[in-house]
Amino acid sequence: MIKPLLRKFANRLARRAAERQASVVVAPSACVDWRRVNLRPRSRLVVGEESMFEGSICSDREGSCVLVGDRTFIGNSMLVTAECIEIGNDVLISWGCTIVDHDSHRLEWSQRSRDVQEFRQGRKNWDGITVRPVKIGDKAWIGFNVIILKGVHVGEGAVVAAGSVVTRNVPPFTLVAGNPARTIRSLEIAAP
Repeated sequence: MIKPLLRKFANRLARRAAERQASVVVAPSACVDWRRVNLRPRSRLVVGEESMFEGSICSDREGSCVLVGDRTFIGNSMLVTAECIEIGNDVLISWGCTIVDHDSHRLEWSQRSRDVQEFRQGRKNWDGITVRPVKIGDKAWIGFNVIILKGVHVGEGAVVAAGSVVTRNVPPFTLVAGNPARTIRSLEIAAP
């Protein structure tokens, strides 16, 4: 009895902290585990009706956004954003997934040699780091332990098989699998 009450209280405190930092719009019928949400100032989080967000958000840059549609489930996965990650309606994202909209660091050692020292001082130099938004279309299903990298658009109704690494756009109503993810077959287009 005490643990659920403490969890509920901790979740409420975490939500208040997020709302002080960022623009937060969560539908009354949505559930969010706020204890894993880390938003930078001027960031934005939108979670639609009847959605469940059990994952983590790491907002790497001020002004980044995470947009989640209606009736979407996000399991214990990690969303890392410097710009924007947009997830549509009726989407399933399993546990253990990582979705990231940037490269995090520059390739050349000379350009990233001071990254850790900068982090410790609360700074990051984004010059030369590629940042491109990620979009997951309506009705998509992302399997366990999938990695989706910057600039990827997963089309409507697409399925990404467990353990895949998605480096390119996924066409609508397509099953992809592997590292890098490749088209396995087309899927039946859902009736409206």
